Amino acid sequence: MKRGKKYVEAAKLVDRATQYTTAEAMDLVKKTAVAKFDETVEAHIRLGVDGRHADQQVRGAVVLPHGTGKTVRVLVFAKGDKVDEAQAAGADYVGGEELIPKIQNEGWFEFDVVVATPDMMGVVGRLGRVLGPKGLMPNPKAGTVTMDVTKAVADIKAGKIEYRLDKANIIHVPVGKASFTAEQLSENFETLMGAIVKAKPASAKGQYLKNVTVATTMGPGVKVNPAQFL
Repeated sequence: MKRGKKYVEAAKLVDRATQYTTAEAMDLVKKTAVAKFDETVEAHIRLGVDGRHADQQVRGAVVLPHGTGKTVRVLVFAKGDKVDEAQAAGADYVGGEELIPKIQNEGWFEFDVVVATPDMMGVVGRLGRVLGPKGLMPNPKAGTVTMDVTKAVADIKAGKIEYRLDKANIIHVPVGKASFTAEQLSENFETLMGAIVKAKPASAKGQYLKNVTVATTMGPGVKVNPAQFL
């Protein structure tokens, strides 16, 4: 794959053989952000688990102290007084049954996170085929299936992110924007890493944090030393 001149120059700043401390990695990530837009800083964490086994699944949610730098649009499935509660909490869209055809047939996806009250999961379940592959299905572990819609919406708006394993047992999540200070990025990243270490399955054997890398959308990967989190 041919890389652009800016990427090649930025990559020279990173020693591929070095595993950096969080602070060093975030300084480097900011220096390697050379795109004309405010790049997202992403963390990629490869775990020593096998996600094919239910008892080795790693997923959850964590509120980043400085948010993600992105405005998150929240859709809440609710009924009764929970509709008013969700609207008062700042949800972008609130509804029930009537949203099913809009999403299923019209391909409406003007939202980033879906929250549902438990009594609405029968309705939301019918959208499993379209929401599931996009990672939008509400889940009790992530706090998106709850009667406390006020807290759910407030947390998401404040910078709550979900983390889960992909098929290669890697977690990919945003930890902020290149315009954040290195300290803000470090605090967000360390909060995320703390949550992932805490979520270690009891059945996981051997090295848990195999590989930790941070990178901007268009920049080179910067390896972070996983030993500092254990």
